[in-house]
Amino acid sequence: MEKSKVYFTNEITPESIVKIYDVLGKKLEGKVAVKLHSGERGNQNFIRPEMVKNIVEHVNGTVVECNTAYAGARNSTEKHKKLIEEHGWNKYFTVDLLDAEGPDLVLDIPNGKVIKENYVGKDLANYDSMLVLSHFKGHAMGGYGGALKQLSIGCASSDGKT
Repeated sequence: MEKSKVYFTNEITPESIVKIYDVLGKKLEGKVAVKLHSGERGNQNFIRPEMVKNIVEHVNGTVVECNTAYAGARNSTEKHKKLIEEHGWNKYFTVDLLDAEGPDLVLDIPNGKVIKENYVGKDLANYDSMLVLSHFKGHAMGGYGGALKQLSIGCASSDGKT
């Protein structure tokens, strides 16, 4: 079995994020979605726009998000756009709420044992590649937030989450 390469830095700056990306030697092609968590109202557990500005520009990306299924400041497009402004995202970036308008994009899950289809924001089809920027935190209801969550529940439309 081939061992995985693990990259580590203890320097967490906007510049070091670009250096980490460049060390990977991969170039994201076409129109690039940058998936991240725009933050909850009153909660500080999200990456700040200033921290990712350099990398988003470096990959010529568009910040993408989806609405939530639970009550709060991100469960409708109107409220989510207001929160995006409060958190300063649109000061630096165009933010594409992938599920701002329906219908959902339905992705088949071949050989799915329980789930046969995944419902994501339809605007996901407008992108050729995706960079996932994750913060890591434990969730009280069990589970951890991270890159896999950003790709699964994070890209699911509000209806897809339910």
